[in-house]
Amino acid sequence: MSTVTVGLSISADGYVAGPNDGPANPLGDGGHRLFAWMNAGPARNRINRWLCPPTASLPVVEGWTTGCGALLAGRRTFDIANGWRDGHPVDAPIFVVTHRAPTEGEWHPKLRFVTGGVEEAVRLASEVAGDGVVSASAAGLARSLLGAGLLDELELNVVPCLLGGGVSLFGGIGPAQYDLEQLSVIPSDGVTHVRYRVSR
Repeated sequence: MSTVTVGLSISADGYVAGPNDGPANPLGDGGHRLFAWMNAGPARNRINRWLCPPTASLPVVEGWTTGCGALLAGRRTFDIANGWRDGHPVDAPIFVVTHRAPTEGEWHPKLRFVTGGVEEAVRLASEVAGDGVVSASAAGLARSLLGAGLLDELELNVVPCLLGGGVSLFGGIGPAQYDLEQLSVIPSDGVTHVRYRVSR
């Protein structure tokens, strides 16, 4: 059975992108800081053209590339990423949750649109992932998974910066409260990897 996780880099004040994000400014103002660590390691740590992490981060990133069986994304992330038509750092099928699938354009060859909601997307991704990880990488989708009781774990790559605004990971989740069980903390250069299990 697959594990559904949200895996995102995040600022210390809780943002996964800076202000004014969009297709012309994909990470928002200052948001490049959240991803700098992924390519800041020595050459010997090179995994692919996107990923060359610090040594302490290497097991975490290798876990993404070997353990991820499917990816989940929202339509806004798809649009901002230009459909990952030039490739994705993790070579796995991508399921994009959307109300309306585009009928033309170019996108990742392993990408599939899901119009039946987050529950259907998790079901389809889990079928593909098997015992692997289903990893979501969008703030709105993370909130939907949490609210639907479908989120098993959080893997947050906390970067020591304050963006002061932008896309909040869990802003607006409403009055619901959740307990998290800490599974691991891995300090690294320019990032701290924190993993939690969502208690139900």
